[in-house]
Amino acid sequence: MTYETIKKICILNILPFRNGMVIRANIRANIRASVRLGIIVVVSGLAACGNQHSDGGGRHVKEVHKRILTLDSHVDISSDYTFESAFDPGKLTDMKVDIPKMTAGGLDAAFFVVYVGQTARTEENYVTVKQDALRKFDGIHRMTDELYPDQIGLAYSPAEVRRIYREGKKVAIIGIENGYAIGRDIALVEDYYNRGARYMTLAHNGHNDICDSAQPKEKLGDIPAEHGGVSDFGAQVIGEMNRLGMMVDISHVSMDCMTQAVNISKAPAIASHSGVRALADHPRNLTDAQMTLLAQRGGVMQLVAYSGFLKIDTARSDAIDALAESVAGGHGFSLDDYENIEQTDEWQKGRQEIDEKYPLATVKDFVDHIDYAVRLIGIDHVGISSDFDGGGEIIGWKDASESLNITRELMARGYSEEDIAKIWGENLLRTWGVVNGVAAEIQAAGIHE
Repeated sequence: MTYETIKKICILNILPFRNGMVIRANIRANIRASVRLGIIVVVSGLAACGNQHSDGGGRHVKEVHKRILTLDSHVDISSDYTFESAFDPGKLTDMKVDIPKMTAGGLDAAFFVVYVGQTARTEENYVTVKQDALRKFDGIHRMTDELYPDQIGLAYSPAEVRRIYREGKKVAIIGIENGYAIGRDIALVEDYYNRGARYMTLAHNGHNDICDSAQPKEKLGDIPAEHGGVSDFGAQVIGEMNRLGMMVDISHVSMDCMTQAVNISKAPAIASHSGVRALADHPRNLTDAQMTLLAQRGGVMQLVAYSGFLKIDTARSDAIDALAESVAGGHGFSLDDYENIEQTDEWQKGRQEIDEKYPLATVKDFVDHIDYAVRLIGIDHVGISSDFDGGGEIIGWKDASESLNITRELMARGYSEEDIAKIWGENLLRTWGVVNGVAAEIQAAGIHE
């Protein structure tokens, strides 16, 4: 029986961990060692051991994890989400996030992401990406409104997140990845907002009409900087997002775009899924100066559990790129068509071989990034994102069922329950609330003009 089969059986039965014997054995060993060393004050050491690690798996860790609201700010979905049985979130699937896995891992809420890949900016493609975006919106609404309303609810505000959470249900929120989804039609910002979108990543890989990307696409003819940051149209889009109460997301964008967007926005911005540049020198990650600016403007940085952004492993990255090109070429997919590429047998087999040869980053690597961000910009400006089903996974947090491991590592490093709650969701909810407050002020001012 394989590891994955055993894991699925455990998830289906929501089996509790049984590590009590382990901790008792550890405590006995600690006592014996203390006696041998002639240490008199044993009790304090045992108390510290209990508080830090509880029962190893840990009962105390589970209690803390259960008491706090855990929110993942970036989960990708398929275009066939809820429309095909393989992407039925109410069942145990091959997706990294479904309701059974959320339940098993104590993950309470997630931003389910309407992602569209960057293509050539033509009138035909603007129509296509809008259709692609609407299909994903429809998929999320089917999950919450038709298929599983008794298990998961769609939240349109921080207050609704808390209400649905108190009702004992999982919480879905919607984010948009890549402002290309609106093409050049600024009216779509309000349309998507009314459908539930509460943040929009201004760009993805490749420049769009809003701003420059951190990773220009040569195949689309991108020059290093097309707009010099944010375009005039992009500034209008940010203003419309401020008016509505949609968070401005600066993950994926160029340094100039990030700096300009944060300063143009009348409300705090967010980085929905980014890493620390000082720890992993990747263009997708934020520099100390960017992180500091984001925090000074009241924003929050959601650290991402994407191995390639946590540690630089060029050989691994090259192997994954080569695999993606091979699979895409063999099936006639675009390289941006992640969801179809990653569903192929060739991809699954190839990734397993790559993971064995070049190991993924770990939960410890991930929390190293959290530690760095907390030290630099403060506990009130740091959050968590997985990028699950969009490439995110690390050893110890390969899917939503392992979410407890993040809390365990944070506790092992001495974070208080209050601070862990902030990191797991409270900071993002607070920032979202401020964004809504700014929108209310803008709308009130408009009424009185």
